[in-house]
Amino acid sequence: MIVKDTFKYKISVFVIWLFTISGVIGILSPYSDWFLSMTPLNLILYFIIILLNLKTFHKHLFLAFSIPFLLGFITEALGVNYGLVYGSYSYGNNLGPKIIGVPFLICINWVVLTVASSDIARSITKNKWVSVVLGALLMTALDVLIEVSAPRFDFWEFENGIVPLQNYIGWFVTSLLAHAAYQNLNVKTNRPLSWHVYISIAVFFGVFIFV
Repeated sequence: MIVKDTFKYKISVFVIWLFTISGVIGILSPYSDWFLSMTPLNLILYFIIILLNLKTFHKHLFLAFSIPFLLGFITEALGVNYGLVYGSYSYGNNLGPKIIGVPFLICINWVVLTVASSDIARSITKNKWVSVVLGALLMTALDVLIEVSAPRFDFWEFENGIVPLQNYIGWFVTSLLAHAAYQNLNVKTNRPLSWHVYISIAVFFGVFIFV
């Protein structure tokens, strides 16, 4: 079992970085439109990899993942339709099908980021509330990176092309709520893998700050 789990982990890490590096190269190539259209595949891949590497199937797993999914959907719907929580913005076409203006996969993204940042935070500190705040800060830090490239990738764009301070405050507060509820359920995910998920996302979007 240990050998099998180790092999699965190594393959998962390889796939994460293969897709990350290929995505960067692809978007910088003449075929950037095609690679950007594959964004939904990347988000689904992260989610599947997290599921495949669960330590145990916790009885509260569905509830734990539903919390960031639903929080993400509700707050994003308020944003795109009423300009609440994050400010006035709209989604482009590269995140796939939408429900009342919100791409289904952006809610999957909320789950992936909550799981990854939670695992990192809990690896750093054993204090529950420090971990919750740190997890929310890690998620907000990623949003800062992603916002730079979001319009360029046709993910989303804010009114007048300016990201308001409200967006980052909204992200932190929503992330804080997601972490407070999610971490309380103590789902046993693969913490080392979550470091790779988080860092690969940071590296991917970090590259496009400079190119």
